[in-house]
Amino acid sequence: MKHVAKSTLIIGVFFALEKALGFVRQVIIARTFGLSAELDTFNAANNLPDLLFALISGGALAMALIPVLSEHLQKDGKSAAWDLFSRIGNLLFLATAGFSILIAVFAKQIVSAGWGIAPGFDQTQQALVAELMRLNLIATMLFSMSGLVIAGLQANQHFLLPALAPSMYDVGTLIGVLILVPDKGISLGGVTLPAFGLGVHGLVYGTILGAALFFAVQIPGLIHFKFKWTPKINLRNPSVQKVIRLMLPRIGTVFFIHIIFIAQDNLASGLIAGSVTALVYGWLFMQVPESLIGTAIGTALLPTISEQIARGETDAFKESLNATVRAILALTIPSTILLFIGARPLVGILGFDSAGTELVVWTVRAYMVGLVGHSLLEVAARAYYAQQKAVTPLLTSGATAAVFIILGLLLTPLLGAPGIGLANTLAFTGEAILLLWLVGRKFPAWLNIGKPLLRITLVSVGSGAIVYLLINFIPLDTLSTLMSTIVGVGIIGLGGLVVLPFIWPEVKLLGKI
Repeated sequence: MKHVAKSTLIIGVFFALEKALGFVRQVIIARTFGLSAELDTFNAANNLPDLLFALISGGALAMALIPVLSEHLQKDGKSAAWDLFSRIGNLLFLATAGFSILIAVFAKQIVSAGWGIAPGFDQTQQALVAELMRLNLIATMLFSMSGLVIAGLQANQHFLLPALAPSMYDVGTLIGVLILVPDKGISLGGVTLPAFGLGVHGLVYGTILGAALFFAVQIPGLIHFKFKWTPKINLRNPSVQKVIRLMLPRIGTVFFIHIIFIAQDNLASGLIAGSVTALVYGWLFMQVPESLIGTAIGTALLPTISEQIARGETDAFKESLNATVRAILALTIPSTILLFIGARPLVGILGFDSAGTELVVWTVRAYMVGLVGHSLLEVAARAYYAQQKAVTPLLTSGATAAVFIILGLLLTPLLGAPGIGLANTLAFTGEAILLLWLVGRKFPAWLNIGKPLLRITLVSVGSGAIVYLLINFIPLDTLSTLMSTIVGVGIIGLGGLVVLPFIWPEVKLLGKI
């Protein structure tokens, strides 16, 4: 089982690379557009294409397909597994194309309706959102094929190329930001880059290029594992039906998840300009550690626990979940406290004015409180899909969406964009706790973590106090923006080093999975 730790390391390293490239891209975008109505428009336009990808070929596919492919690889060999892969791929590509056409035709109505994406925008903004959304659907088609390839490679316990693919996407989007957007060429190391002056449209064309690179970099993996395409679907095929039975509830689950993000922009579109973008950056800052911890560990864990279930190794399944949850708590609790306290110097690198910085800082903090819950949810949901059970995550995600909408309606008028982030945190954390409790009912005393949790929390609070004192003692506001951010990162890193010896027993558990 130790290959999970190795896979987690590979995924974590490339996720870190992707987050670094993505953060650079976001900083450049922030300094180019600011907290502006134009950038709000671009961010809102991404919502529905992202939802379509996630529903059909993103998270929904991987969760449903990997356990069944793993079962085929264990029992029937690669030929049968690739045959199933092809049939599902053919079905999902046709479905993605059909829905993309519908969204393109009705984009204007989807944007402007009261229940739609951005009813609070003016008509000019709404028209631009619809235009950019139609262009984004091209990238969605490319991502739909990529999501299928990722599932196939991960089922074969290959994680390198799927982990590298997001960085290739960032390369494409960086080309958009640095070359397609500006009116005037940017100078890098004495070299002046060409400039196409496409403005916000350049961001979309960069997204399309990134999606193409995302797909292309994974093709060698298909060749290596001797993929053979079958030009068939056959809905009566028992294996196809099994994937569909798993995938339909997962589609519902992902739908509810993305309804939350669409509802976020719906609520924020009626707030001050820049609120939609503040949510994007708040989510981004939380997603960096969440991806490196929760997503990386969960992605590496799913094929292994799926195989354990296929072999009937219930005790091994329980031990894997126990070790994973303890490790995630050890990594996320101190990260939450340290990044909450150190958010201000980190946000400063975006270059917003004082009011914009304040808005983003508190939005980041609202999302950051949810780091533990979001990371645990990555594992809790996968524990069900490994058992080929998808109904419970569907029901809990529906409840989460309802809770978020209620909390969002209550908190947004009081707190603005940070209130939306806090509603997100409370809703998703509640879902994670509920799913873990439900999983635990089958395994009495499987998660005996009272003493380690107390130790981790106490040392994290102590480290956070040190970071708070240092940030307030050192006159960061007298430094340049870049130096202030560098010093802030250094202080947070120091806080992490203080915590590390006390959480090391839990971190080492990853090496045993």
